[in-house]
Amino acid sequence: MVSGGDDTPDKNPPGSSQSSGRTPDPSFSIPTELPTRLPTKLPTLPSRLPTELPTGFPTDLPSEFPSDLESLIPLAGDEVPYYMLRTGDCFNADTANPGQAAKRACGEPHDAEVVKVVELEGGYATDAALKNAAYALCRSPLEREAAEQPAGTVRGSLVQYPDTAGYRLGIDNVACSLAADLGSDTRKLTTPLT
Repeated sequence: MVSGGDDTPDKNPPGSSQSSGRTPDPSFSIPTELPTRLPTKLPTLPSRLPTELPTGFPTDLPSEFPSDLESLIPLAGDEVPYYMLRTGDCFNADTANPGQAAKRACGEPHDAEVVKVVELEGGYATDAALKNAAYALCRSPLEREAAEQPAGTVRGSLVQYPDTAGYRLGIDNVACSLAADLGSDTRKLTTPLT
């Protein structure tokens, strides 16, 4: 047994703690100096990482792509796939490429203006079912907007929708547009719809 200079027991023997009933106040300090030396050695990558690209690609990719695959890829210049059009966009339509639209300023001659963009919901097994659903979604907005136009301004409507393969890929936008004479160079819209 070891003891101190007197025979009184140690008030705080090793391994014990004493509490005065008072909670210590935390103190915060912010370093006043920034380190002057930065590390110069960068970490190295593990040696087991591949150094070449894989050569075997899957061969069981889905073979069902939209019949108008070019409509999925944005084109050069002012041409875009119809599903990228927004409400109020004015455009020229190419009857040979119904999935495409050449955007135009609404103050310049153009074929059509998008009245509303709506989304298809549900399952559709055929192109005819998609067409019927798209036309049903566009009917009211097109009729309402056409009724507000000055007489003789618009002569038709254009409803652009995906085919079944495009719909399965996630293209669900339908562009509902009012148009002048589509496919004809004689009549164009020249101002935004009112």
